[in-house]
Amino acid sequence: MDAVRREIIDAGGWIPFARYMQRVLYAPGLGYYVAGARKFGAAGDFVTAPEMTPLFAQALARDVAAVLRAGTGRAIVELGAGSGALAADLLNALARADALPSRYLILEVSPELRARQRAAIAQRAPAQLARVDWIAAVPSAIDGVVLMNEVLDAIPPHLLTRRDGALLERGVAWSNDGLVWEDRPLSDGTLRSLAAERFPPAGDYTSEVNPVAEALVKTLAQRVTGGALFIIDYGFPQHEYYLAERRAGTLMAHYRHHAHADPFLWPGLTDLTAHVDFTAMALAGERGGLTVAGYTSLAAFLVASGILDRLMEAGEPTSAAYLREAAAVQKLLSPAEMGELFKVLVLAKSDGVVWSGFMAGDRTHRL
Repeated sequence: MDAVRREIIDAGGWIPFARYMQRVLYAPGLGYYVAGARKFGAAGDFVTAPEMTPLFAQALARDVAAVLRAGTGRAIVELGAGSGALAADLLNALARADALPSRYLILEVSPELRARQRAAIAQRAPAQLARVDWIAAVPSAIDGVVLMNEVLDAIPPHLLTRRDGALLERGVAWSNDGLVWEDRPLSDGTLRSLAAERFPPAGDYTSEVNPVAEALVKTLAQRVTGGALFIIDYGFPQHEYYLAERRAGTLMAHYRHHAHADPFLWPGLTDLTAHVDFTAMALAGERGGLTVAGYTSLAAFLVASGILDRLMEAGEPTSAAYLREAAAVQKLLSPAEMGELFKVLVLAKSDGVVWSGFMAGDRTHRL
């Protein structure tokens, strides 16, 4: 809190919300993702799909293996690998499919998470640990697969608001009561154009735009010389993201498995996220030279990728092992849980791939 207060004072009493979120999530030694507290799993603040069941990675492996077999490159680059569960389980699944990558590169900003990832892979996929390396920057050329599972939602967006017809940027100030919202006239031309293009045409309205996330997707697309970029996250196509009824935006905070609406509560200890505008990400990928291979809900993707077949192999239907995996699969597929809110977008530069994950209903036409 003191570091944020000092930054606000040094900046003249106000910083954009995007800067505030960047600081509380990623400031060295202080930010949520780089401090030492446990983030993922039952003891953390949230559980991601790979930690719920290895069947998630096994289903994803079908299309990942198809990309690796179709191309000349056999590398996988994962951004923000979380606990390391996806890397470990995916490597095991690819080994069984005889489609192992030559290298598995993990880009991770947190030293604590890098250590956890190494330990998880060493425990769950020890035979594959030698293939894994940690990198500090996106490679200049990627021939293979790029994975982004719940990454874009944690890239700080700009919060913009329209009030009485005027466009403002929502930022953070300091008062005697602590951190407070403060809106200031929007001067950035790019942000103004994005708001004018995407916001509903009339009425007071607040939402996010995320040019940094779009720039990251474009950069990744430009560096994929062959293969595909997989984006798995929660969000909407643009016409649903900026519904007139969604006039308060999508910003959320998470602490100990509870979602709340106050981004100023426990800064550095609370995760902050915003939903993903999948239309914007698809267009960014196309600007970078990739094409949309498919877009659908997480449930449709996993079912088409054989997750129910993998579940049948988990044991007798009355066994504890089966029931544990079945409960996780139910959460992944249920429209009331992750099945509908989470989406899968694949951007590709790869010929000869039959995309199993989109056979149950491609929604590219809805982007």
